[in-house]
Amino acid sequence: MHTVQAIITGVIQGLSEFLPISSSAHIVFSNELYNLITHTNNVISHEEEIFFDIMVHLATLFAVVIYFYADLKNIFSDFFSSLKQKNYACENFKIVVYIIASVIITGIIGLLLKDSVENLIKNPKYICFFLIVTGFILLTSEKFYKGDKKLNLKSVVIISIAQGLAVFPGFSRSGLTISSAVFCGLDRFNSARFSFLMSIPVIFLASLIYPLMELDFSQIANFNLKAITIGFFASFISGYLCIKYFMELLKKISLKGFGYYCIFISIIMFILFQFVYRL
Repeated sequence: MHTVQAIITGVIQGLSEFLPISSSAHIVFSNELYNLITHTNNVISHEEEIFFDIMVHLATLFAVVIYFYADLKNIFSDFFSSLKQKNYACENFKIVVYIIASVIITGIIGLLLKDSVENLIKNPKYICFFLIVTGFILLTSEKFYKGDKKLNLKSVVIISIAQGLAVFPGFSRSGLTISSAVFCGLDRFNSARFSFLMSIPVIFLASLIYPLMELDFSQIANFNLKAITIGFFASFISGYLCIKYFMELLKKISLKGFGYYCIFISIIMFILFQFVYRL
């Protein structure tokens, strides 16, 4: 893996993991464009690709945990206090229950769709299609925006199903979960907050535990560890800054701009892929 490509991929992973624009789509787009611009076909081993993917996802996991550290501390403190006092009406107790429920629902959907998705991951044209759908979902959610309701079990089930469907490449996890929360009546800020909190166990389980089972640790010495380390920090820094400013931005703007962007970039990339693959 080239250092420049590791930096680009790391930054894109950090930004697009939390912005509603699909990290899987943008990583595929950036890799294809990098190879096209540099006239290279930077092929790395399957093991190195898995390891790099683990590291950049670990970086975004650290970013979201550090950003929400105080929030998480209060949530779990209240959760355990509520257990002792048997006060199950506590809001933070419910948040933990909701996150656990979301992991279960997302995991079941992810396992059911896993085989169907594997053949789509490397096909840019399918990714463009799913990203366009993400764009329309973002735009549609804004038409129903009210922001006058609180999180409840019914909305959590809907949001979790949306998160499960995000296994399709091009479907933005944050885009689908935030939009679903908006559809359920939550305001944008709290929609994003819950989306990011529920992403913590999902990123850990889906992007770390499963890939580690496939990784051949004896091959690590052959990897470009310098490039991977730089990519890790690029992903962490961009991810943390993205969460910080995106959360503030959602207090002032709607999701429409992200919806239009998803549609626009998908059309551009689809045309490009059509042109490139005909050469």
